[in-house]
Amino acid sequence: MAEIVRMPKLSDTMTEGVVAEWHKKVGDKVSSGDLLADIETDKATMEFESFYDGVLLHIGVEKGSGAPVNSILAIIGEEGEDIQPLLDADQSAPAAEETKEEPKSTAPVPSPEPVAEKKVAEPVRQAAPAPETVSGDGRLFVSPLARKMAEEKGFNLAQIPGSGENGRIVKRDVENFVPSATASYVAAPVGQESYTDENVSQMRKTIARRLSESKFTAPHFYLTLDIDMDNAIAARKQINASGEVKVSFNDMVIKAVSMALRKHPAINSAWMGDFIRRNDHVHIGVAVAVDEGLLVPVVRFADTKGLAQIGAEVKEYAKKAKDKKLQPSDWEGNTFTISNLGMFGIEQFTAIVNPPDSCIMAVGGIKEVPVVKNGQVVPGNVMKITLSCDHRVVDGATGAAFLQTFKDYMENPVKMLV
Repeated sequence: MAEIVRMPKLSDTMTEGVVAEWHKKVGDKVSSGDLLADIETDKATMEFESFYDGVLLHIGVEKGSGAPVNSILAIIGEEGEDIQPLLDADQSAPAAEETKEEPKSTAPVPSPEPVAEKKVAEPVRQAAPAPETVSGDGRLFVSPLARKMAEEKGFNLAQIPGSGENGRIVKRDVENFVPSATASYVAAPVGQESYTDENVSQMRKTIARRLSESKFTAPHFYLTLDIDMDNAIAARKQINASGEVKVSFNDMVIKAVSMALRKHPAINSAWMGDFIRRNDHVHIGVAVAVDEGLLVPVVRFADTKGLAQIGAEVKEYAKKAKDKKLQPSDWEGNTFTISNLGMFGIEQFTAIVNPPDSCIMAVGGIKEVPVVKNGQVVPGNVMKITLSCDHRVVDGATGAAFLQTFKDYMENPVKMLV
């Protein structure tokens, strides 16, 4: 009997998935455990295995296209089996379920977004477009994967003939394309307007939704403090001099935050609607920038770990994040978040609270400035940090007390080693 394979929910925030790659085609034999497809979620691209044995009879979501969670991804059954009744039944099921479930919940149900062809305006500089890849109004049709491949290879999409439906440029067109050495380019007239429309990735959709909810529902307030980093710089230099371990300032920030949270549990809390959750454990989310947005892998029980262990975990998470290899267990469960832009030369900024946390710390770069010590103006190294707080959970005095403890650890790093 044929079995429906549905779009899986691969993360707690996933509402839609995009098929990045099919590893089987219609007519192929499939065994339980075989790699069926690569699914792009809101945070990573993950491998999806088959749970059934049989023949792949139907593909419900084409490569490069997206579909809501629980929609038909594929159908697996016996060769020659009639699957039309399954497709018909599935089309009529959502309406009945919606009517049945409506009285039980008032929460809004997200509507599936229509899968649209990617439309890109003609670039400012381009060769004459191949007619089969361009519509009558001059719009270029290309699959997301083909566009990415073309950008990586430095190809002009307007030169690539499309072999897909309605002349759409697909992966094989980019793979088989050989650019002409004599292609002539036409410079755009001065003042000509140009733009490119890019599809919004699953990750960017989730970032937009979650941070909008946080900013518009959590009443934010901000506390900024200067940290004297002279002792931290000296301590880091001594630690790294051995060559056995390499500790970053970010590792020291994570350690100091985790120890300060132990003394100020009100900061290590979450707003849960009709109650506040006080977390006894300390899980630090560390914001990591990737091409498509921001991921927040979690250093668990950070207060119990040494600087070297924290540094090793953060480096591993950063590598996995850039390779899109993070798993849900890597990014779930944070109780506090740190966002550090100091390495980009940013002196100070504010961050939006990362739900369900009640606070997030924005860390700026270390800057050499004149400071007063023992009544004398001398050169000093200062780092600015800003704590964003959810006022439903944290009050100003509570946040300020936490920052004073954090400041004490950073300015006297030997206390973190005791």
